[in-house]
Amino acid sequence: MEAVAEGLWGLADYHEKTGEIGKAIKCLEAICQSRVSFLPIIEAKTRLHVATLLLRHTHNLNHAKAHLERAQLILNSIPSCFELKCRAYSLLSHCYNVLGSIPHQKQILYKALQLTSTVPPDVSVHLWSCNFNSQLANALVIEGDYQSSLTALESGYVSASQIGYPELQMFFTSSILHVHLMQWGDQTLVEQSVGRCDDVWKTIHPERRANCLGLFFYNELLHVFYRLSICDYKNASQHLDKLDNAVKADSQKIREVQQLTNELNALNQSLSRSDLPSRERSALITRQAQLRERIGNMTMSSSVGKETSESAFLGTIRQVWEDKIVMAPAPMNGEWLPKSAVYALVDLMVVIFGRPKGNFKECENRIQSGMNIIKEELVKLGITDGVREVDLQHSAIRMAGVYLTLLMQFLENKVAVELTRSEFVEAQEALAQMKNWFTRFPTILQACESIIEMLRGQYAHSVGCYSEAAFHYVEAAKRTESKSMQVMCQAYAAVSCFCIGDAESSSLALDLIGPINEMRDSSIGVREEASILFANGLLLMKQQDLHEARNRLAKGLQIAHNHMGNLQLVSQYLTILGNLALALHDTGQAREILRSSLTLAKKLSDVPTQIWVLSVLSVLYHQLGEKGSEMENDEYRSKKLDDLQKRLADARSSIQHIELIEKAKIEVLQYHELDKRAIAGQAMRVNLDIPESVGLSTPMPIQSSSRLVDLDIGRRGKRKL
Repeated sequence: MEAVAEGLWGLADYHEKTGEIGKAIKCLEAICQSRVSFLPIIEAKTRLHVATLLLRHTHNLNHAKAHLERAQLILNSIPSCFELKCRAYSLLSHCYNVLGSIPHQKQILYKALQLTSTVPPDVSVHLWSCNFNSQLANALVIEGDYQSSLTALESGYVSASQIGYPELQMFFTSSILHVHLMQWGDQTLVEQSVGRCDDVWKTIHPERRANCLGLFFYNELLHVFYRLSICDYKNASQHLDKLDNAVKADSQKIREVQQLTNELNALNQSLSRSDLPSRERSALITRQAQLRERIGNMTMSSSVGKETSESAFLGTIRQVWEDKIVMAPAPMNGEWLPKSAVYALVDLMVVIFGRPKGNFKECENRIQSGMNIIKEELVKLGITDGVREVDLQHSAIRMAGVYLTLLMQFLENKVAVELTRSEFVEAQEALAQMKNWFTRFPTILQACESIIEMLRGQYAHSVGCYSEAAFHYVEAAKRTESKSMQVMCQAYAAVSCFCIGDAESSSLALDLIGPINEMRDSSIGVREEASILFANGLLLMKQQDLHEARNRLAKGLQIAHNHMGNLQLVSQYLTILGNLALALHDTGQAREILRSSLTLAKKLSDVPTQIWVLSVLSVLYHQLGEKGSEMENDEYRSKKLDDLQKRLADARSSIQHIELIEKAKIEVLQYHELDKRAIAGQAMRVNLDIPESVGLSTPMPIQSSSRLVDLDIGRRGKRKL
């Protein structure tokens, strides 16, 4: 019977190589369904092979799970077969994870770890222990058990250390930092984790680092997220430059490999000719060998370890190199995000850094680049126009969540860019797209609901609909568990209420500011501090406590300038401080401050802030008796007002305008068929505190103009990617 099995295995391999996966599976299942009994080990190997084919080529997860569960039962009755047992455990854990069966996944992983503890420790045993601890940490994070996840990762790190594998140590060290960034409890622990990553990275020989592209991207992006969280933009930009250069270099390598592959294919076609002269054939064969060697060297240099059967569902070596950034050797095959998602994420980071500085052209290019990447990947996952989350294959949910969330991040930043430039119609379109995606994928994009509400508030305020803006800000605060997000939105709502100007709205603003004032001494970030100081400054100005208002706003300006690097925020702080200086009869300081603010507002194409500054300057010139300057200033202000009114008229004439500002939450259908746990699958490598764009608007204290004040990106909430 062994000969029969060998024959069927060989036939299955032939059909697999020719792309006839159905026939390959039928050959293998003939062994499993045979009335004549095969040896248990033969059946177990066969079922593992069937499961890998199903996982690699189909969406039939339940069928794969059934084969793996049966293979596991068979192997449990065999005293040996350590490697096969571990492969079965690993694949079954992966299967449970994709299906969202996290309790079953944990159970199988605990059994796997028990197995590794009962055999003599060697390199293979330690590698499998690393595999199981990594998957267990992932499952524990999905359930929100961060401390147990860290314990599992530390166990993996110990196993990697015992076999002297620095790349694998780096894998676990980076994963530990990732969990700390998601949890963000004690900042000292986060800082220590960052330093530990730096120390371990140095232990990898420089020549070997060049082959650790996955670890490089993972580690550098985690460093960027950490620096963003503490508003250390100077050091974060250094990491981002490294990432951007690495993406460009890798993209160039892919293009070169494609060119070489095209040449090789053409050469193979020539060699297939029977009438080819021997001398020419010999030359082509030599060139063929050269091309194969070059392609092999270029593709394998980015891969870690060899592909083994338990990782077959990941694809061939070339597919792994093209589509994935592998971070650890077999049997780990650790991957954080697909290469395309990492590319898009780097584009997103460039946007996040460039937008506050007013680098809008570069931001536009990167937003378009990132969205193009994402939409191509969504099509591969079957997400086209009209497709909703209930239409998704279960195995596609996890990656759909990754790409859809990235897409929402790009759209969010596009809204922020367009509102900054007073391009209200373009902002409408981007925000309408966000609403559309959310209504189609409400469970996957559940965390985006509060962001959409906040952006609706920003849009409403930008077009002068202050009551609607306050409503949406309050709704955004209700729809998030992030204290950071709640603080920001309450501050924005208070500012919108101030803009309304009546007694009832001012009273509501006071009610909103009170609670967030009490949080100032708690562990809030500098962005939250800036928003609280801004709202407090406006409150004190309304209460005619101008000196204290100036102190608060000056502190906020210092934060905006030294920590956040946000030119728009600096410009608007300067404008309001210039207005205060004028009210306090310090005309010299007012002139200097307002000119600086106007320069920044022009650089950002921020029309409302320009109008605001020009209005205050007119008051200044009038007080100083500078009639010529006042007339020239008023003429320029009039042109800007006409420009703004035209933009507002275009925005308000759109049907989208009414839908965006109306005081109603987004209506979505709830699909109970979709398992939320499945959507959270593999969150360990996905969930990240991706910085969001947030905004704050204020009225001009003397005039009635108002403007969005962008408080930059990134909050230490637990919003997840």
